[in-house]
Amino acid sequence: MALGRFVSPQARLEYDAAYDRAFAALPEPTGQHDIVTEFGTARVYRFGEPGPAPVMLLPGRAGTAVMWEPNLAAFAAHRPVYAVDLIGEPGRSEQTAPIRGAADQAAWLTTVLDTLQPRQVHLVGYSFGGWLAANLAVRAPQRLASVTLIDPVQTFARFPLALLARSTLTLIPGIRRWARPSFLRWISDNAEVAADDPVATLIDEGMRTFRFALPTPTVFTGAQLRSLTVPVLTLIAGRSVMHDARRAAARARALLPDVRAELWPSATHAIAGEAATEVNTRVLEFLAEIEQRGQVRR
Repeated sequence: MALGRFVSPQARLEYDAAYDRAFAALPEPTGQHDIVTEFGTARVYRFGEPGPAPVMLLPGRAGTAVMWEPNLAAFAAHRPVYAVDLIGEPGRSEQTAPIRGAADQAAWLTTVLDTLQPRQVHLVGYSFGGWLAANLAVRAPQRLASVTLIDPVQTFARFPLALLARSTLTLIPGIRRWARPSFLRWISDNAEVAADDPVATLIDEGMRTFRFALPTPTVFTGAQLRSLTVPVLTLIAGRSVMHDARRAAARARALLPDVRAELWPSATHAIAGEAATEVNTRVLEFLAEIEQRGQVRR
């Protein structure tokens, strides 16, 4: 199985320049870690000061730590935050071995937690990062104080055929130049995105310059979801193109033992940025609720 890679040295240089520009929009990190795992080196940034149990942020596809720009300052004002660039994706993490499935994804993330050494973290994942968060919760719940899933893909409902068709076009030479921006606009329901938006620009650059070699996430079984005893908040975008939103919310409510499953009818898959103030408030309320239970180990 191949490794994720940049298509050329020049593409890597162009991506790195875009990354540096976008990263400058984030608050100043208070720490940086390059953590060696079985599958590569994971870049993790720390924000905020010591305090309650930390938050760990897992981004969507090609999002890197930069995609949390609308949310980071709010989270870091209340507790320490770790933001991860995912192994196997564009960013400052480096993949050195193939990732073959869900167990491998959980393994490298567990190594990251073991190295950082918090007794428990509040895991917050968006899109593909939401699937990663749920996957770790299924396999290593003792490491987690809570899980927040922001419009997670392949978690409660499958990708629709329209999404698979459109995403395939972004990979075809000669077509992908126009298909890629069209795909990104479709995800946000054709909402206007500023030309200098750091998150959108970096995601576009990642998709342009990087070739992914990660397995498609598998939807969790009913048994797996029923076994997930960690407290879960999931914010599901009603206009998301990633799944049938109502079906996803209903399945989460039916199967997760300790869940707050919220359907946000007017939100698109870009919910974390387009409704940042509301999302930040809701996530922080949920974390405070869990802390008040008095069961979180720091």
